[in-house]
Amino acid sequence: MSLLQLLSLLALGGLAWYWLDGIKAREAGVAAARRACVREGLQLLDETVVGRGLRFARNDNGHAVLRRAYDFEYSMSGDDRFRGAVVLEGQNVVLIDLAAHRAAASER
Repeated sequence: MSLLQLLSLLALGGLAWYWLDGIKAREAGVAAARRACVREGLQLLDETVVGRGLRFARNDNGHAVLRRAYDFEYSMSGDDRFRGAVVLEGQNVVLIDLAAHRAAASER
């Protein structure tokens, strides 16, 4: 096996890992958003999250991980839409933001 073939195989393996890890992280983001909405008595709209950002970060143990940020939309009554956010480091949820509906409720 030549060096070029080996490097190509490693690159394909890296791309496959990145793709599968992204799918798992997205599923974890949807599950976290769903749990947060249920806990707050809100409705998760579209049952999906949208990728907002990706970067390297260090977790609590000092290991390098991918930090992924996702946006999602939720509703209090079905007639309104608010934007929420979930941030994951690897597969671990580090932040869920559902503050938009509280700000709108305090303005009323």
